[in-house]
Amino acid sequence: MTHAEVLALPAAVDLVTAGRALGLGRTTAYDLARRGGFPVPLLRLGAQYRCTRASLLDLLGIEQPTTAAPAA
Repeated sequence: MTHAEVLALPAAVDLVTAGRALGLGRTTAYDLARRGGFPVPLLRLGAQYRCTRASLLDLLGIEQPTTAAPAA
């Protein structure tokens, strides 16, 4: 995944997308998640895993774009 693609991700992504951003395959991502070894914190929602974009950006060393406050 490119920097632009990672920045375009929604606020929370599924485990496969998070793994893809980190260069991990689906099987490896799920294996790490089950063992508690995924490199970023995961949210467990029922049977699904979610990861925040902010966590991915922090791990990858990508600065989050800041939105400028509207001029008064």
